[in-house]
Amino acid sequence: MRQFRWFSFLLAVFMLQCQSQIKDKPLELGAGPHLFIDDYLIADQTFLSRTVNNPEKYPQPIVTGAKGGDDNFQPWMSVIRDAETGRFRIWYNTPENIHQSHLGYMESDDGIHWIRPHRVLEDPYYIRFCCSVIDHGPNYPDPEKRFILATHRKPGIRIATSPDGLTWKALVDTALIKHTHDIVSLHWDPIHKRYIAIVGEKITSDLWEGKRRIPYQSVSDDLLHWEKQWRILMPKIGAPIERGETQFYAMSGIIARGDLLIGLVKILRDDLNATPGKTAREMGDMDRKAAGIGYTVLAWSRDGRTWQRDHEVFIPRNPLPGSWDHAMAWGTEQLVVGDETYLYYCGYARGHKIDRYNERQIGLARMPRDRYVAREADMNKGTLITKLLILNGSFITVNAYIVGEMRVRLLDKGGQPIKGFDWMDVSGDGIDIPVAWAQDLKSLGNKPVRMEFELQDAQLYGFNLN
Repeated sequence: MRQFRWFSFLLAVFMLQCQSQIKDKPLELGAGPHLFIDDYLIADQTFLSRTVNNPEKYPQPIVTGAKGGDDNFQPWMSVIRDAETGRFRIWYNTPENIHQSHLGYMESDDGIHWIRPHRVLEDPYYIRFCCSVIDHGPNYPDPEKRFILATHRKPGIRIATSPDGLTWKALVDTALIKHTHDIVSLHWDPIHKRYIAIVGEKITSDLWEGKRRIPYQSVSDDLLHWEKQWRILMPKIGAPIERGETQFYAMSGIIARGDLLIGLVKILRDDLNATPGKTAREMGDMDRKAAGIGYTVLAWSRDGRTWQRDHEVFIPRNPLPGSWDHAMAWGTEQLVVGDETYLYYCGYARGHKIDRYNERQIGLARMPRDRYVAREADMNKGTLITKLLILNGSFITVNAYIVGEMRVRLLDKGGQPIKGFDWMDVSGDGIDIPVAWAQDLKSLGNKPVRMEFELQDAQLYGFNLN
């Protein structure tokens, strides 16, 4: 018995040492943005709040519904900026009937004002819903398959390819991933060099009555062979904002920012009305008691497989009754355009199923690049200290909005200031505010360091290694 206890004690000491070594192992960071969306980079912080930044919406829809307009039919679209022409290109769903879509297409010089009338492209196969386009660029080894299209047709995701994004050919004449809800999105993960498919499933659970829409994911290296899909998001039952019938209509708009994948999650509350006192039946949908509302939250991943998500609203619906996005504001696409991030979303005026041929329109929200979430200090001075980092770069810039003051320094492993990298003031409102230390970061070699920020009346979004 004593020998067993002694062995158990030694094992416990060994495990604690291993955990300590793992905890103290520095994170190696390369070039690019490093964002404070979550606590991954943070070791300690005081007097700071985590603030989700709502992007600024363009006041009117940029792609309209109805036959007399652009004939948008669904909350799905893809927007890319062509590397050769510099033009923005948008694909979206136009209706054949309530169960069938076609591909609407337009181009733009600024991503806001589109050259009309829209085109309706020839279908590569029967398309039910969805419209997810990847552009691999002009240097793709197989130019005939530069563009990839994913849509839904029962029983699952269908994929087509194209040399120009206009004429499409089915990759195979079968569903590549079978799923139970008619929602799909397809993405290229440039960090892990593989395709990501997000598909909808309607599932039962002990946590709720009936079936709810839940996103599942699969990955593939070649578009033909896909891993068995797995669940990635679930409602947090009991969370104040998610009481009632919280569903996930989809996740899409995934882009890579530094070592982080960031996506947009469509939250659906089919048990609520955008207009109090008006039921879905009174607004023309005879099958539903409530008309439904929706909004967008953020999700992020570092391994491209497991996702965390926010509960706070990122793209809110318009609180003004009668506005075109009063019921729904569902983010679908993200695009980095210079110093800004463009976020394309679909708005509904009155509810989930109300007048789908006219009231589902596409809008644009914009924000300074990478300003998803801030660590914010009010008039009390706050601090943020990172975990141990190896900084593979020459210099640092800060993404921050500073009304009061902010400064930054580097600390060694023991928490002592490093000579030549002591407090440096930064000021202003910018996505790349330089930190003007006299020494180059390369002089640190592979020495692990911590970054310490002090801020007052300021918002810190992240930093860039250059």
